[in-house]
Amino acid sequence: MTIEASQFDTLHLDRLSRSFGGQTALHGLDLTIEKGEFIALLGPSGCGKSTALNCVAGLLPLTGGQILLDGRKVDHLPPEKRGFGMVFQNYALFPHLSVEKNIAFGLQMRGVGRAEVKRRVAEAIDLVQLGEHAKKLPGQMSGGQQQRVAIARAVVLRPPLVLMDEPLSNLDAKLRLEMRTEIRRLHQSLGLTTIYVTHDQEEALSLADRLVVLRLGEVQQVGTPQQLHEHPHNWHVADFMGYRNLFDGTVERASDGAVTVSALGTTVHGTTATPLAAGDTVKIGIRPEDFEIIPAGDSGGVSIDAAIDVVEYQGREFAVEARTSDGVPIHMRGASHPAPGDSVTLSAPSERVLVFPRNLDAGAGAHRQPESASA
Repeated sequence: MTIEASQFDTLHLDRLSRSFGGQTALHGLDLTIEKGEFIALLGPSGCGKSTALNCVAGLLPLTGGQILLDGRKVDHLPPEKRGFGMVFQNYALFPHLSVEKNIAFGLQMRGVGRAEVKRRVAEAIDLVQLGEHAKKLPGQMSGGQQQRVAIARAVVLRPPLVLMDEPLSNLDAKLRLEMRTEIRRLHQSLGLTTIYVTHDQEEALSLADRLVVLRLGEVQQVGTPQQLHEHPHNWHVADFMGYRNLFDGTVERASDGAVTVSALGTTVHGTTATPLAAGDTVKIGIRPEDFEIIPAGDSGGVSIDAAIDVVEYQGREFAVEARTSDGVPIHMRGASHPAPGDSVTLSAPSERVLVFPRNLDAGAGAHRQPESASA
């Protein structure tokens, strides 16, 4: 048997805003979430992602905007009346209650009958695969097991929406991978609608149907993992999507999406989705895996002379940091295994060299519009 989440069609976050002491932490978040979607709010500390989640949960009142569930305004309701499930970073379990009693607590507070509580708790424990731990206290369990209890406690209520605030950040690397798979499995098997806060782009890419990248309280881009991974709208989004190499440059010429830039003491050929003109200051984004070591004199979108600084073996590939003669670090990743101190020429194809306006507000009207779930 499975626990079926309460049904709804759309949750609309209509221009949500939140200020603290005159400082805006969240500005005009406009997003429509469809039933069954997994949405990840992604960005660095202070970008407004946890503020947005707490506003949806009812833990923070809105400064502006409204929250509509199937057209019904719910932002005036207290958290317990919204019926949303919440999974916290620090688990927030009752230390003196067993796994069963932790999971049953919310049902008991809602006045659910004893037999129904017992049945639904058993289902939830089975879903998160903790049957042999049902009688244990939280302190007798690992961090991953405690987080499973927290998830079971949220989904046992059959909420229309589950809110997760960096639930994996306290776990070690192995447990994070295991719990990522577990969260996605539960989301799919239960048909949950989920809003998930994280600063980890790999976590967001692996879990979410759509990502919302925030910066200083404002949405930078909304789209599928593939859309953001392949077509970031600005260099801030590119930074979170793995373009670890971001270099300053000046446009020499641009035409029909092809752009030539003066940067790193050389000429760089790349592509852009934003109209640019000669003299514009820009950021150049290149993924570490798009760099390769080439023989001197070969050409590509970029050709940079550098010296190998650090080489890290990471299983099937090597992570390499090189430096230009001016001390600019360049990161590459692949099967190539140079030695520290080697002088090399690094190249990347022009179609993998993305060029963005340095000013993040350039084209803001275009990239802050919400996208539909079918995008």
